[in-house]
Amino acid sequence: MKKKNFIPIAREVIETEIKSLKKLKLSINKSFNKAVEAIINCKNGKIIISGVGKSGIIGKKISSTLASVGIPSFFVDAAACSHGDLGQISSNDILILISFSGESAELKNIIQHTKRNKKITLIGIVSKKNSILYKSSDIKLLIPNVSEAGPGNIVPTSSTIVQLSMGDALAISTMNFRKFGKLDFKKFHPSGSLGAKLKTAEDLMIKDKKIPFINENILLGNALKTMNKFNLGVLVVRNKFKKTSGIISDGDIKRISDKNTNIKNLVAKHIMKKEPLSINKDMLITEALSIMNSKKVTCLCVHNKKIKNKTIGILTIHKIINANII
Repeated sequence: MKKKNFIPIAREVIETEIKSLKKLKLSINKSFNKAVEAIINCKNGKIIISGVGKSGIIGKKISSTLASVGIPSFFVDAAACSHGDLGQISSNDILILISFSGESAELKNIIQHTKRNKKITLIGIVSKKNSILYKSSDIKLLIPNVSEAGPGNIVPTSSTIVQLSMGDALAISTMNFRKFGKLDFKKFHPSGSLGAKLKTAEDLMIKDKKIPFINENILLGNALKTMNKFNLGVLVVRNKFKKTSGIISDGDIKRISDKNTNIKNLVAKHIMKKEPLSINKDMLITEALSIMNSKKVTCLCVHNKKIKNKTIGILTIHKIINANII
């Protein structure tokens, strides 16, 4: 087989889809605000996405995106609605119905159901103003009539891209309004590489009785026994009020022993590093790792938001490595 260069075709497809997205960007109007407000104010109902064919596949992705940012949502196949699934759509629900033409035969029964129940809000994502979906929608999200990539203008490409982008815009707009942040996102993504990146210091820190605390007035000989017992290579030094006053690493002890022959009679507070690096328990592990790298340390003290000088945990580089985050 003679080698053929497909790169120009790929670039042409992408360029066609980019043009479609630019059209979509210009088409966004006040109806979009109404759609976002309806989703935000949906307190007693459900967010339901539906569509047929390729639009249905896009609907599943939009539903998944909404759920991932804390907006409870599920997908219903429009064709299945004619065989009993209409019962899933009830009063106070928001139905987002997706169809490029707005005239698919499978849509008629589901549209009629929303008309019978006036408490269902129908949001239509559609490209044709004269379609049954556009005319029947309570909130009309008109997407541009775009050219499909490829010969014959027949394969759903640009049309599905603009549908998906509209769904993403709805999800992110609602997410921003609700101030949905990284820690909220983590709750819905506890596993996988994404879940690992969203872990916090609290998730991986050594805590409670496993923290090697010592009093700042303890002799170094006794401090060494504590270090050997916990085997972490670090000691957290506290004052009489149990506030963290310093930290001692095995490297610190080695440097002191090189200079002193009798280190066992030294007092912890005389050799500790004062004001050790401490991070909030809610800090992402990726941010904590960045601090470790920049400060050239292998562990960090962890505190609550309000009491920075009270250590509640220790985060070590070994814990981060074992969690497969780096």
